Amino acid sequence: MSAPIIVWFRRDLRLADQGALLAAAAEGPVIPVYVLDDETPKHRRLGGASRWWLHFSLSSLDKALRQRGSRLILRRGKCHEELAAIRRETGARTVHALHHYEPWWRNAEKAVAKALRLELHHGNYLAPAGTVLTGSGAPYKIYTPFWNALKERMPPAAPTPAPDSLSPPPTWPKSDALDDWGLLPTKPDWAGGMREEWTPGEAGALVRLDDFADRADRYGECRNLPSVEGTSRLSPHLHFGEISPATIWHRVADAGGSVDVFLGELGWRDYAQNVILQFPDYGTKNAREAYDRLEWRDDDAGLKAWQHGRTGYPIVDAGMRELWHTGWMHNRVRMIAASFLVKHLLIDWREGERWFWDTLVDADYGSNAVNWQWTAGTGVDSNMFVRIMAPLTQSPKFDAAGYIRQWVPELAHLPDDDIHDPAIPPSGYPAKIVPHAEARARALAAHGEMKAAG
Repeated sequence: MSAPIIVWFRRDLRLADQGALLAAAAEGPVIPVYVLDDETPKHRRLGGASRWWLHFSLSSLDKALRQRGSRLILRRGKCHEELAAIRRETGARTVHALHHYEPWWRNAEKAVAKALRLELHHGNYLAPAGTVLTGSGAPYKIYTPFWNALKERMPPAAPTPAPDSLSPPPTWPKSDALDDWGLLPTKPDWAGGMREEWTPGEAGALVRLDDFADRADRYGECRNLPSVEGTSRLSPHLHFGEISPATIWHRVADAGGSVDVFLGELGWRDYAQNVILQFPDYGTKNAREAYDRLEWRDDDAGLKAWQHGRTGYPIVDAGMRELWHTGWMHNRVRMIAASFLVKHLLIDWREGERWFWDTLVDADYGSNAVNWQWTAGTGVDSNMFVRIMAPLTQSPKFDAAGYIRQWVPELAHLPDDDIHDPAIPPSGYPAKIVPHAEARARALAAHGEMKAAG
């Protein structure tokens, strides 16, 4: 019998359209492995919401593997050390894995390649990051020309089905017990809302896709309406690789209507990976150096009010409470809430990025960093800082009354005309922590001082 082959799972927790798994299965017996590596990412270790999701996604993956005569081996430690240990235990010399572009995963791949033969495959994005180039051969920095170039390469290759069976190795290496990793919150258990909302795993991803496929043609009209189920809610499944973007593309691309707007969002996900490939520290460093001179405010009380949905701005508070309860926030409301932190409170965008990293079930390094720098005006492709989003205008514009009633029950009794901006806040609901006009003037002044200092 040939030596067993390791399949190194990371953010690609699926069996269908999984190039690394298919390649390994064609070579010999397969050892599927997931390593919980909190050391290599350092301060980018998984946040609380992501760890909750990971527990159930790994459980789902193991179940699917066992149905095919295999199982998932769990190890904890540095990836290259644990994979090398499995080599010693089993005689495996080759590792198959999908490409990842976060800086810590690229470092881990280099370390693994020194210990074993590492074969990397593509499949987590519409096109491999770094391959969509300008006419001069340079990577794109701006989204629109990037997306136009990426569209020329679409559709992606048709997704491949999951293998019917997998050959087991002669001897299985030792494995941790998933429950021993302590990924689930217990004291207190704050994940009740996430359990109600989500079904992590490949099967759950397919259910979401089925649901979205029936309304993908109306995406452009509905995606900005938080009171309507207009978005796909596929983002956490995509982040953990429980479904491939190719699978989604081939399912919905011909839906007609405004589905092209959704396909552009898939393209934005690819764009974000291309940005962090060029700028690995994009999650911590302004892309526009001028903003290093911007005087952010040190406002712990304001930050906490924002985090807990107590700003006195109903649309912002609804979004932050939805995030805390479900681990997810409607995309339009994410933009409003992020803009409020950066411009109304003049708090460093990195504070918001860190909060989202810990609380979002779809906390993706590339997308999170790119979106925050777009909002803050600090990114290579970004909104202008001086364009300050007005939450009290955005809320009625996008018909958020029903959304606010759901997440801010203190205001549920108010009519639509009042709920977006109560003249007198009801008992139990805070007054605005800063008036809009004052906040806008303060932000513009800070920006002006930054420009003058340059």
